[in-house]
Amino acid sequence: MKNKNPITETIQRIGNAAVREAQRKNHEMGIPNVYSKNGVIYYQLPNGTITMENPLETDPELRRRYEKLRTAQRGE
Repeated sequence: MKNKNPITETIQRIGNAAVREAQRKNHEMGIPNVYSKNGVIYYQLPNGTITMENPLETDPELRRRYEKLRTAQRGE
């Protein structure tokens, strides 16, 4: 759906680009992207697989990588 307000269109275009960049970086780091549709949470794994199972709870290596990234972001 196209907005008629050019400012709104610009804000949406910038936001969409930022989301795509964050998704790309997640995949580069091996972290799944998380989506919600109709109240259901889905995980997109770096290999493109989409699952409803939380990979951070079932994959110890992924959990370790995720925790390492979180710690680095907090500056610990």
